Amino acid sequence: MADASYLSNFPMTAQTILLVEDDPSLRMLTVRAMQEHGYRVRSAATAPEMWIALENEQVDLIVLDIMLPGTNGIDLCRQIRRESDVPIIFISARASEADRVLGLELGADDYLAKPFSSRELIARIRAVLRRGGALDGRTDDSRRNEARFEGWAVNFSRRELRSPTGAIIDLTGAEFDLLATFVGQPQRVIGRERLIELTRSRLGESSDRSIDVLVSRLRRKLAAAGGAPPITTVRGVGYMFNAEVSRG
Repeated sequence: MADASYLSNFPMTAQTILLVEDDPSLRMLTVRAMQEHGYRVRSAATAPEMWIALENEQVDLIVLDIMLPGTNGIDLCRQIRRESDVPIIFISARASEADRVLGLELGADDYLAKPFSSRELIARIRAVLRRGGALDGRTDDSRRNEARFEGWAVNFSRRELRSPTGAIIDLTGAEFDLLATFVGQPQRVIGRERLIELTRSRLGESSDRSIDVLVSRLRRKLAAAGGAPPITTVRGVGYMFNAEVSRG
């Protein structure tokens, strides 16, 4: 059952994590580990409990087990992504490349295979929150840390992408990391090996296929906001960001 008592001993400035895990022992150990590192934690064992927790409080990150009773984590991730871009870390006993790729396709920010250590989970949580901008100080100085291309604006400190119409485009942490790499090296071919290095800390054993999925997702979001995405496939090598980029 979702338990608000986990929140009582933490300051309101602490980041809130929702753990969705049906194994009572693992849930208790994981909650304790996250609390010990300063996070406020809600927990849920099923889909209904997860939705109740999300209705009661805004969370900064969801740690979501895939194998849940009733509605599984895969379907829950799809439903969450229709409403929110909150960071999601999948945890699962299934660790194949196909499972990790599926996690990417659904919009998860990380995928951690069971069994995992508390130390590794905390490191993944910190990395995802940092990439999502939750750990950095968002000040007006960050406005100078920008790049522009074809009417788009990328703010690296805020990890924010604005379309030519001014709309903010929702990107997962992995998608923003890819975009930042492309924008940082415009008009240059970037090999898949370089992009694999970028995502390895997020998704474990990344592969050419997982990179292709990420690029495809980024292209779709750019195209949906208007215009042809300036990411060109260089067959057998990698990708090129085919646009003029200005800084400032």
